[in-house]
Amino acid sequence: MTPVLFFGWAAAFVGTVLGIPQVVRLVRTRSVEGVSLAAWQVILGLNVGWLVHGFLIRQLNMIVPNGLGMIVTLTILRLVARERRRPLLRTVLPGMAIGAVMVAVDLLFGSATFGAFAVIPAIFANIGQSIELVRAPRVWGVSPAFLVGAVLNQALWLAWGLLVADPGTIIAATVTGTITLFNLVWWGLRMAGLRPLPLGVVSRVEVWLSRRSPALAAASVDLADAPEPADAMPSQGPVVPGAIAEAQPDAD
Repeated sequence: MTPVLFFGWAAAFVGTVLGIPQVVRLVRTRSVEGVSLAAWQVILGLNVGWLVHGFLIRQLNMIVPNGLGMIVTLTILRLVARERRRPLLRTVLPGMAIGAVMVAVDLLFGSATFGAFAVIPAIFANIGQSIELVRAPRVWGVSPAFLVGAVLNQALWLAWGLLVADPGTIIAATVTGTITLFNLVWWGLRMAGLRPLPLGVVSRVEVWLSRRSPALAAASVDLADAPEPADAMPSQGPVVPGAIAEAQPDAD
């Protein structure tokens, strides 16, 4: 097996199973604490965009993980929407719209431009998760296996992109990999006892970012839709961001 095949299919495998630990954690704990709805909406758009990009450059190792990843992402969105009592269609449509824009950029301007453009939603998806990890009172809803897999996945895609000289993959994997590494480290700090930053501090960061990215400004509405920590929680179990879980889940 050549290095190109090894890294390509390794990245495909990790990408395929990447979201499964998060699905399992949501099903087991029914806790969405620390899980960013807006981030997963953008991930759905990325699944669609990179799936079509894989067809365009005829790379099966890019088609398979993004096709299956889209199914996993839709499952996560359904679970989060259920716990937060949001309409499923309203939850899914923003991601599909982002995917459509990515496909249009790829068709009109080519791989390099697509890769540079794809960094924007990828950054937001991971920054959206970063914000939740920073400000959520607790982060029990986030799967550590998912965070580790996200870092590994970007490292493998970067290696593959360098080997096949695909600028779109190189650009996207480098930037996204840096943010996923931050998310993993910050999750570890939170679990070790680091307190959340005051909401006012994070809100000022969101405002600063939104002025530089219209996509972030639009998706921040979804972040703002999440109930505040003081919101009541149904006695039978759905846990919303900011609410205190009924019992601390075991780490994955």
